[in-house]
Amino acid sequence: MRIAEVALDNPLPSHFDYLIPPGLQLSEADIGRRVRVSVRSREQWGILVGLTDASALTPEQLKPILAVDRSLPPLPHAVLALASFAADYYHHPFGASLLAVLPPSLKRPGTLRPSQPAAYALTAAGRELASRLPARATAQRRLAELLLQGPVPAAQLAELRTTLRDWLRRGLAAAAPPPLAPTPPPEPPPVLNAAQAEAVDRILAQAGHYTAWLLFGVTGSGKTEVYLRLIERMLSEGRQTLVLVPEIHLTPQLTERFRRRFPAARLVSLHSGLADGARTANWLACLEGRADIVLGTRLAVFAPLERLGLIVVDEEHDPSYKQMEGLRYHARDVAVWRARAANVPVVLGSATPALESWHNAQAGRYQRLSLPERAGGAALPQIRLIDTRADRPRQGLSSALVAALTANLERGEQSLVFINRRGYAPTLFCNACGHVVHCPRCAAHLVLHRERTGFRLQCHHCGLTRRPPETCPECGALDLRASGHGTQRLEETLAQQFPRARILRVDRDTVMRRGHFEAVRDAVHEGEVDILVGTQILAKGHDFPRLTLVGVVGADAALLSADYRAGERLFAQLMQVAGRAGRAEHSGQVLVQTAFPAHPLYQALIRHDYAAYAARALRERREAGFPPYQRQAMLRAEASSDQAAQAFLEAARTEALALASGVTVFDPAPALLARVAHKARWQLLVQSRSRARLQGFLTHWVARLRALPARAVNWVVDVDPIEF
Repeated sequence: MRIAEVALDNPLPSHFDYLIPPGLQLSEADIGRRVRVSVRSREQWGILVGLTDASALTPEQLKPILAVDRSLPPLPHAVLALASFAADYYHHPFGASLLAVLPPSLKRPGTLRPSQPAAYALTAAGRELASRLPARATAQRRLAELLLQGPVPAAQLAELRTTLRDWLRRGLAAAAPPPLAPTPPPEPPPVLNAAQAEAVDRILAQAGHYTAWLLFGVTGSGKTEVYLRLIERMLSEGRQTLVLVPEIHLTPQLTERFRRRFPAARLVSLHSGLADGARTANWLACLEGRADIVLGTRLAVFAPLERLGLIVVDEEHDPSYKQMEGLRYHARDVAVWRARAANVPVVLGSATPALESWHNAQAGRYQRLSLPERAGGAALPQIRLIDTRADRPRQGLSSALVAALTANLERGEQSLVFINRRGYAPTLFCNACGHVVHCPRCAAHLVLHRERTGFRLQCHHCGLTRRPPETCPECGALDLRASGHGTQRLEETLAQQFPRARILRVDRDTVMRRGHFEAVRDAVHEGEVDILVGTQILAKGHDFPRLTLVGVVGADAALLSADYRAGERLFAQLMQVAGRAGRAEHSGQVLVQTAFPAHPLYQALIRHDYAAYAARALRERREAGFPPYQRQAMLRAEASSDQAAQAFLEAARTEALALASGVTVFDPAPALLARVAHKARWQLLVQSRSRARLQGFLTHWVARLRALPARAVNWVVDVDPIEF
């Protein structure tokens, strides 16, 4: 009796056994293929992960496999091993971890029923055809777009099959008269400076095996050019490169630059902002070996790449690399493990490395390379602190910042006013009694937003929206006022101060529509904007040659945060946003409004001295017993009441204390945001100086947690947490 071991997207920790029916041939070569199985009363896709002759279940208890998808290559063994590592390290069910590798369209129960195996053959032919079509062949593009949607619905199969057969019979030349455009010549590379050349040479000298490189370069130092030189070598050797970026908004800019340098290379993007069809098509290009360069956000770290030769993690410090739902992996750390397993180099680039990465370089686990100067001879911007105790801001702007903006406008240069807070104002409060309008579902204030039809209140955690009250809910007074500043209010203030200036606001509210950020970027490059107002979306990786002034508003709030990582994030954020100024022939200046100009963080900032900041921050971390000197895991629990969440964590703590050896177990405590969408949120922290000891503890503890009664509680273990 042959048994198939199948991984399913299921919260249970192990795989599932299925009977291989007579007539269905499965071998070791099929491991990694999609298989269709029945789970309870419904069908779903799983991944074949093993074959065996024995099962804990009797033959009568086993259900048969319904179908095997042979239209696609199986997942490479390296990807299966990567998912297994992630499941083990982050203590997430293996099946759910493995199925997370697939694009959503390949997991849906209704996608490509077993009776329609021709659908994938058709889409494969369509993908090949689409890749050869000129952009002007509009009628043919329509078919290509349908084919690129991935698995084809049954209703369209006959029509598409007939059309495609007709195309192939007449030939591509007859179906698309415009000739294929010749491949443009590659963009010539710039001359490297000494530091860039040394970085490229050292990495390529060890390109044949694993090394983790920390590429520490100031903003504008040409880290991307180093990546391009390394990719060039990979392409010449027929190897693939995986490039990770922290934000979707950075992918179009890098895609454009990569295409100019390598017009003949097959470049695909992978991120959650893609339409289902495009995401599936790009993922299949990876699986089928048709991708040379893969550029994507954190989910791309699991892309199936058989010829992988190099991994690049740009802006490696960015917290966006940490997945906060489901499999709570950190893409940077998974990338390092994948590089080690594949015996290829991984390059972690940043102007402000994560303290964990800086510590790893000091300990010799990473090799550090430095790019201390801006490429092309541009100077670093001058950073000046505006003491708001002496120069009190009016409507959020100090007189020094207003004067600098005025001078910049007179010179015809562009400015950026940075405030990491969207909306009109953080709170609406009563001037009579001090009442602040709260979200009824969360432990948070409602944020005031301005719309064309008036104002609305919105919760940035649960999404609740409502009209502002006309009177104070607490005392009935009419004197309700907006408190503080967000991007909308700052935009309004700037418009009043500079009525002739062309002002553009860029935050999550304005770039939700696909393609909008690209339009913003083009407008800035074309000189159609005088003043940008924006959040951290503008802080990373963007090159605006005409932008010479950056003003920072509202930075001090992070210094007062209870989160010990807040200072690190603030320093990185300010260094990144300062780096937008003066990246071409014009010099740049940065004005930071603060009530704490003597703070060590700001003093390191004005010197562009990340090393000094990191040394001080690491000393504080060591004294406090925080990472990277301790390895942590957080047990998070949500329930309808505080009592239920706390009771579960108390029981979990009892189990932990029975197991703990070299592991510190803390008391349960409410999360910093103690309630979201009517759910009470509690957490329990465990930590150890030894990663191996903590992992061994977690393996036994999680097994005990699954046995605890928790019907009214949702819980998850978050390994290496970055938020509290």
